[in-house]
Amino acid sequence: MSAPSEIRPIEIFIDADACPVKDEVYRVAQRYGLKTWVVSNAFMMIPAHPRIERVIVDAGPDIADDWIAEHARPGDVAITNDIPLAERVLAAGAAAIAPTGRVFTRDSIGSAIAQRAIMEQIRSTGAITGGPAPFSKADRSRFLQSLDEAINREIRRRKTAT
Repeated sequence: MSAPSEIRPIEIFIDADACPVKDEVYRVAQRYGLKTWVVSNAFMMIPAHPRIERVIVDAGPDIADDWIAEHARPGDVAITNDIPLAERVLAAGAAAIAPTGRVFTRDSIGSAIAQRAIMEQIRSTGAITGGPAPFSKADRSRFLQSLDEAINREIRRRKTAT
């Protein structure tokens, strides 16, 4: 009979190039003692901490997304606004949260992808020229709540699984 395998710690992946909540992620990750991967196409400053690691990938479309999707595992959390990346992370068994606090789920990702396609089509006609609403304090608060809930949900799941 083999020894039981050790449960891999929860890790957080930040799709960092345009992420407005990196500092919040660092604080929450520190509170829970979680490893955080900051993935970007260019150098960016990160706190000097043994559980925060910078990953600089080559420039190009979806290179950072590919790295995150390849490394995310069940129970991990990815922070991203990128809906196709969120879909890939969910397929890997990880949680996906947008910086606004929007939680992507297996039930909601299909409609999010469809909405994204519709919006791309509308933008291509020139009907929409503006971007998203400015990031707000309410978005930041929702994000913190969603991240905390995702981590606690995984911690509870792991306690009941043992």
